[in-house]
Amino acid sequence: MRELHLQGWSISAIARHLGRDRKTVRSYLGGGRVAGVRSATPDAFLLFLPYCRQRLADDPHLLATRLFAELVELGYVGAYSTFTRALRRHVLRPPCTHCPPGGYPGGPADASRGGQEIRFDWLRLPAPPAWWGCGTHVQLLIGTLTTSGRWRGVLSDGDDLPHLVEAIDRVLRRFGGTPGCWRLGRTPVACTVATGQPKPAFAQVARYYGAAVQLGPADHVDPPDEARGAVLHDWWYGSARDIGLTGAQDELDRLARCQDTQDDHRLPALPDTPFPARLCTHRVVDPQGLVPYRDSFYAVQPDLAGALVTVHHRLDEPYLSIATPTGAVIARHRFAPPGSARTMADGAATSALERPARLARPQVPACRDGWRHKPLSRQALAEAQALRASGGGRAGADGDGPDR
Repeated sequence: MRELHLQGWSISAIARHLGRDRKTVRSYLGGGRVAGVRSATPDAFLLFLPYCRQRLADDPHLLATRLFAELVELGYVGAYSTFTRALRRHVLRPPCTHCPPGGYPGGPADASRGGQEIRFDWLRLPAPPAWWGCGTHVQLLIGTLTTSGRWRGVLSDGDDLPHLVEAIDRVLRRFGGTPGCWRLGRTPVACTVATGQPKPAFAQVARYYGAAVQLGPADHVDPPDEARGAVLHDWWYGSARDIGLTGAQDELDRLARCQDTQDDHRLPALPDTPFPARLCTHRVVDPQGLVPYRDSFYAVQPDLAGALVTVHHRLDEPYLSIATPTGAVIARHRFAPPGSARTMADGAATSALERPARLARPQVPACRDGWRHKPLSRQALAEAQALRASGGGRAGADGDGPDR
């Protein structure tokens, strides 16, 4: 451009020759632009920064969409994606002082909780006794704290995601808390093997407990602890299959406690109730009209002997339902504690067309109850008035207009 201008070319001729806009040529020749240096774009969000900081200080759970709508009314002309990037860049959302330390149930995970990590191994144990009612195999979840080497194990009669969630909750409650990071192999029920990312349902479980999930590489297998592997091998092929599922679990807990090398009391607390996963297990009604489930028996109509039924149990509820394969509920009983070996007959007369009563919804922190947001405080109203008096963000529309 400069060479052609020195030769006497006009700006229009230079623009046509180089295929550029005349304003671009004029800006370079006049010194308004420098080759290789990106021109600075005014940030229209800076004018609204005090208002956003005040609003989020008053209500840390204020939805970004609602705050964006308020800014648009005050004159902000940027796009929503530009607005959310600015929120993250300026770290405007403070932590809520009313939420529990691990975050509210379903809220964002804090990967730094306690700075500890637990490794989960989802193992399959072959050939359980037929009288266990577990089919051709039984699952074993081993949770190991990487800092202290302590481990706990839980037996499960299913291999789907709800049974994995139940086993994780039982392992964590044996530890008395949860580390901030869960390390898990590429288990198909918990992650997408092709992408190596946790499934949304399992990521929601981790957020409920306030933990982050890390998956190992596809071709990487952590070497098992030799001493623990030998103990588990002798336990399974020795006495475990002769004492029943509940007895085997009790002996497994005893073996884990015997191998503890050191104690760890710094694990953050768990939610009061397990994650509300729903277990679905198929069972056959015995000749006495009883459905076996977890070492206990649940009564149904006597004429259903030999029929296939489905047992539904949500982990955070004290009841379970027994339904037909088509989904009609035929009985609803109070869930017997594992290992109690009870016969529950209080819900045998439930009609197949009767809907179970709704249980009370779990309590959530008051700051998130119903998504009710706080009204604008005096400080926020003052910031809004100042923005209206200054004309809002219309002055910066030239700089942020293309993004919108």
